[in-house]
Amino acid sequence: MSRKRAIRVLIADDHRTFAEALRTAIDLEEGLKVTGIASDGNAAVEMASGSAADVVLMDVEMPRKDGIAATREIVAARPEARVIMLTAHESDALVGRALEAGAAGYLSKDRPMREVARAVRTAFEGRPLIDPEESDRLLQRFRQRREAGNAARTRVERLTPRETEILQRLADGLSQEEIAAILGISRHTLRTHLQNILTKLRVRSRLEALAEAVRYGKVRLEAEDHPTDGSPG
Repeated sequence: MSRKRAIRVLIADDHRTFAEALRTAIDLEEGLKVTGIASDGNAAVEMASGSAADVVLMDVEMPRKDGIAATREIVAARPEARVIMLTAHESDALVGRALEAGAAGYLSKDRPMREVARAVRTAFEGRPLIDPEESDRLLQRFRQRREAGNAARTRVERLTPRETEILQRLADGLSQEEIAAILGISRHTLRTHLQNILTKLRVRSRLEALAEAVRYGKVRLEAEDHPTDGSPG
């Protein structure tokens, strides 16, 4: 009777101490074998292909290429591979992104090592790590948020050069009187521009409008132009 092959596990985590501790714990488990440790996202993609790992334990925050992007590439190249995301900070948005990228599930880094081994076996067998209804809910919520973000970005991109300039002047800390004087327009015309901005961005205040414009790169805050060098003032 032939001996059953061990489940091959690749650990992708840039925190070497944690990765080595995880390797030791997994190698002590019967039927599991760590094939390597990747310290960045690009290495994880390369090693997942080269080592033909059955299950990849992927840290979300990785240098060179984040864990979500690396997961997407691994699953696209080897659909039979199972990727389990490891995270120190759980959130619905993060889990939704991981599931959409093709992850089999996720685990908090503070879970006991025995739970990690159980999750590896579960994923390898093709069984879900997350209740299917919960998985569907998280995916739907993530996609709704992404669609809302795309719509907001589109609205910001539709700002005219004059509207963008007005928002930039506000971000620079100028008053409405100063902005009107610089642009050579009346305060009434400026108020009309501001109202058009609020309507176009579907927000209720100038502060919200500024937040949207900054979020999508249309306006820069003054602090971004003058980074501190850490020297005493």
